Amino acid sequence: MIYETFDTERHDVFHVAKLVYDVDYRTFDMFFKSDKQAIDAISKHLLKKKMNENFKVILDDDRNIIGYVSIYLHDDEHDFHLKSPKLFLVDILDHFVLCDIEKDDLYLAEIAIDESQRGRGLGRKVVCDVIKYAKSKNFKRVTLDADFRNKGAKKLYESIGFKQFNKKRVKIASFERGMYNMEFNL
Repeated sequence: MIYETFDTERHDVFHVAKLVYDVDYRTFDMFFKSDKQAIDAISKHLLKKKMNENFKVILDDDRNIIGYVSIYLHDDEHDFHLKSPKLFLVDILDHFVLCDIEKDDLYLAEIAIDESQRGRGLGRKVVCDVIKYAKSKNFKRVTLDADFRNKGAKKLYESIGFKQFNKKRVKIASFERGMYNMEFNL
């Protein structure tokens, strides 16, 4: 696997937008009429967004995109450029359920593996690579979130050594979103 900073000039923006959608399709589906509409909005957002070193596409040996990973650090500035109102609402929901990032944390914000590549241990490898990177940079812990509805992800993270340290949820009418905030102490 090759990790490369996402570049809209070199990488397939629509493919990456589809992966972003897949990470949180339930929330996107609440705000958009269809997956196509959500993926189009995400694509437009990615084209406008100033990418940083912490948003990596994952490539196979033939340089095909097989996933992406996004990390944040305590001092990373939030991206406040104009975006679709519906994407802004997704960000607001995230605010209530995602981990708070402490000074010595590396936060594994998102990881997505292309549907055609799942079940091959790639997600585990990416998480372990992030842990190894965090150790090399002297972070104290790696944090991430596991959606209440994604039992498989929580089980994977626990098998790697992550422990739940908090639980957050937001409920609006019949919609509920919740996350297990998890940590791996280094």
